[in-house]
Amino acid sequence: MDLNLRIILLMILPLILAITLHEAAHAYAARHFGDKTAEQLGRLTLNPIAHIDPIGTILVPLLMAGSSMAMGGMPMIFGWAKPVPIITRNFKNVRVGMRITALAGPLSNLAMMIAWLIMAIIAKYVPQNMGTPLGLMSQFGIVLNAALFVLNMLPILPLDGGRVLDTFLPAKYSFQFNKIEPYGIWIVLILLLTGLLWKILTPIIGVLMVFNNLIFQMF
Repeated sequence: MDLNLRIILLMILPLILAITLHEAAHAYAARHFGDKTAEQLGRLTLNPIAHIDPIGTILVPLLMAGSSMAMGGMPMIFGWAKPVPIITRNFKNVRVGMRITALAGPLSNLAMMIAWLIMAIIAKYVPQNMGTPLGLMSQFGIVLNAALFVLNMLPILPLDGGRVLDTFLPAKYSFQFNKIEPYGIWIVLILLLTGLLWKILTPIIGVLMVFNNLIFQMF
């Protein structure tokens, strides 16, 4: 089997978990604060099929993997899932409910980053035929979840960081800020295609990688 294809196959599980648990975390947090919309629509689940977005979960990752391989580099996979539906008026406290619900997704990625770090450490102590693929899968899981955490915390709607920022804005500024939302995903895609997105994300992701490397080397 081609090396690049083997690496792509190892990337699938971390990618599915990163996207699925991120959206499920939003749904669980929303229910906790009084909004059962996601639960009623079948989004309070770890079933990845319920969270798949044809563009973000399938098309974009395939295009990114294909383009990076065509350029002779390692396959890179990145994507997103369908946003969890939330009706903020159902929250007992709208601002707090929205703030924590928005934070739940990125924090789940941070938790998964740590979980994959633990798996990477375990990979050092198991037989090589298991340890090598587990180590590669864990490495991708660490980088992917670190990137998703940082990306989603950017203060741009409809990203989670934008939602969090919105909960701190006075009503008149919130109204103006929400006008950005229809264009937010296009802003992110333009930043991605021009390479500016990685220039923004890389320094912060680098800090998380330093943390992971320090812990990894301790064991």
